[in-house]
Amino acid sequence: MRFQATELEFRIRFWIIAAIFALGFYAYGIDHVNASEALSRLALGGHPDENSAIFGRWITGFFALGTAIVAIGAFIRTWAGSYLHSSIIHDSALHGEQLVADGPYRHVRNPLYLGNVFFAIGIGFLASRIGLVVISIGMLVFVWRLIGREETTLLQSQGESYRRYFAAVPRLIPSLAARVPASGARADWADGFTGEMFMWAGAAAMLVLTITRSIVYFWIVLGAGFAIYFLQSWLRSRKKISRAA
Repeated sequence: MRFQATELEFRIRFWIIAAIFALGFYAYGIDHVNASEALSRLALGGHPDENSAIFGRWITGFFALGTAIVAIGAFIRTWAGSYLHSSIIHDSALHGEQLVADGPYRHVRNPLYLGNVFFAIGIGFLASRIGLVVISIGMLVFVWRLIGREETTLLQSQGESYRRYFAAVPRLIPSLAARVPASGARADWADGFTGEMFMWAGAAAMLVLTITRSIVYFWIVLGAGFAIYFLQSWLRSRKKISRAA
């Protein structure tokens, strides 16, 4: 698997993903038209009255669609995180000692990264037309590189058991039917939800924007999500240090 992330890319993946979003929104400097507005014009025949109520409703509808897509991404990651501990998911180190094949992992090998793609597409409705493309494609390319890195590590550490799983379960497009039998593992939904609070904050921020049409409220809610994420990262690092001591 040549198309894979380096160790450095994996360690700083949060910041690379943040840079993808930043680049996407920076594209407003090139393309000044919001993606949801452009899609609304397309839906209404190309040249609608931009001051009309129906034009505003279409924009709100696309914001609502983006909110739903972000929420789907948050749910997928929460479901996956309830089977794979949050301390592993958000660790900067790559873990290859554990193979999880329950919950969403019976349908798709990389549900966490699938959630990232949904999140990117949903948030992209707030960007420009070019920005939506940059965020969506940029996220897809980067998670594909991360997947390549993780799968190489798991093939080396897990051997034949992972090869069988690898052959049975699709990489990123889920199968409706479970491809492997349940292992009997129990989901820890509390850990899954708290570990993905930032994703849910993104969904909440999108919902607030859809209702209020205020970008200020969007950034307040999303900023709270960032604060929660960094607080959780600090607490995890403290636990890791105390265990090592």
